[in-house]
Amino acid sequence: MSGHSKWATIKRKKAATDAARGKVFTKIIKEITIAARDGGGDPDGNPRLRLAIQSAKSSNMPQDNITRAIKKGTGELEGVKYEEITYEAYAPNGIAIIIESVTDNKNRTVAELRHCISKAGGNLGESGSVAWMFERKGVINIEKDGVKEDDLMEVILEAGAEDLKSEGDYFEVITQLENFEPVRKAIEDKSYKIESASLQYIAKDLLPVDGKKSEEVIRCIEAVEENEDVQNVYTNADFIED
Repeated sequence: MSGHSKWATIKRKKAATDAARGKVFTKIIKEITIAARDGGGDPDGNPRLRLAIQSAKSSNMPQDNITRAIKKGTGELEGVKYEEITYEAYAPNGIAIIIESVTDNKNRTVAELRHCISKAGGNLGESGSVAWMFERKGVINIEKDGVKEDDLMEVILEAGAEDLKSEGDYFEVITQLENFEPVRKAIEDKSYKIESASLQYIAKDLLPVDGKKSEEVIRCIEAVEENEDVQNVYTNADFIED
């Protein structure tokens, strides 16, 4: 069997594993707390918080957990002081990765990331070392079941979307940052089922890796994702199955 093994598919499998281990709740709670801290506790006026709450509900997080996370962010409840830090690194075989983290101890986080990346055959880079290879975009995943691609295309283009891709059981809608919320709302208004909606780093160009090289890169990324402070990892690798 030949063809591209898309990173989106790999990430979904990883997300399923994380969900089984309860790691998803920890990530979402941090995201809700940060979003409420930076933009206030009202989701109607805080798009980032609204997305985080939607993710929480999609993951069946109890409402009490959501409410507590919001109150910790707004200061109504005492909570940990989190800091958002983005790291740049090279995995084996020259593959670039961007790591989004939320931490209460940046010295611990950078030391742990440097260690695990080095152990996996990569290296942690300086700020700007790989960021130029990526663009910040909005990404909305929609379940394909019952959805006609032409109809969806018409809706998203009218709302200002940039691209539509087919990824397994999902359609992936790509937007510029400024059009992310209008496109998301247009999709929602048409009652399409949104699996996820987030801002991501998208590689400008993908580098193909296969066989042993692919395994080395995935092993490095998985080691990074095991760190409890890591929220998201993005890569310019295009994993190809033999």
